[in-house]
Amino acid sequence: MRSLRGIGLLIITNILIMFTLIITGTILINFVLPQFGIDLRGSLATQDFLWALIFGFGGAFISLFMSKFLVKRGMKMQQVTSPSTPKEKVVFETVQQLAEREGIKMPEVWVYWDDTPNAFATGPTRNNAMVAVSSGLAMSMSDDELKAVLAHEVGHIANGDMLATTLLQGLMNTFVYFLARMIARPIMERNYWMGFAVYMGLQFVLSVLAMIPISWFSRRREFRADAYAADALGAQHMISALQKLGRLSEQSAVAHQGEHKQEDALATMKIYGGFSGLFATHPPIEDRVAALRNRPN
Repeated sequence: MRSLRGIGLLIITNILIMFTLIITGTILINFVLPQFGIDLRGSLATQDFLWALIFGFGGAFISLFMSKFLVKRGMKMQQVTSPSTPKEKVVFETVQQLAEREGIKMPEVWVYWDDTPNAFATGPTRNNAMVAVSSGLAMSMSDDELKAVLAHEVGHIANGDMLATTLLQGLMNTFVYFLARMIARPIMERNYWMGFAVYMGLQFVLSVLAMIPISWFSRRREFRADAYAADALGAQHMISALQKLGRLSEQSAVAHQGEHKQEDALATMKIYGGFSGLFATHPPIEDRVAALRNRPN
């Protein structure tokens, strides 16, 4: 039931984002820009590119600014403001100390009930972010390992990774929309429905290709967040946490072999996992451990 509610919320949000961008783009092209002597109503290529910019960056930034809201509504979570257990105290005080170290507003701290060990950070800015930790992570990690994982997540916030990823996503979206529209337009002029089918097919193919640079950047930011955790709390604690996550991931894969599951339990938006190769959002754990061990002292 919870997953269905999350899917429904995502569909409604995407519909609202689409209508918001359509209305915004229509007003901008037909009313606002002409007031400044910029009339794009008769220029199809330029108008297509402007629409691509509006949908590409608009959708990415709206999703970014709604990220905290969507996570809280899509998962059963509880905010920690006054820690009531030893593990909650470790989580809360670690995030608090790291925020003070960076001179940023303390991120909201949330916990949620899931046996899968996981933590993530999200939010539109460094001073408007949240860190969430699963019960499985808190219970499976030692205090030092837990602190290292939390430092990794705060590192994403301190490095501005969410905003940087959004900018890259917006750029990729813009080119996807624009190229698909430009290639499909001549076909649409002869046969609208055939052209529309080509347009949708191109969007899918180009979106898949656009995931390659986005995934590459995601892997780079994981190394940077690991380095941040190593600087803040020591490389050995981060190495120990990663090695434990690797063992837990292997146990999870074995447990799911008979369930015909294609998705790793620790996949996208989580600490470890994703597809292999060009589309991996996280580097292999052994590569992350090697990078930490090879850091200059």
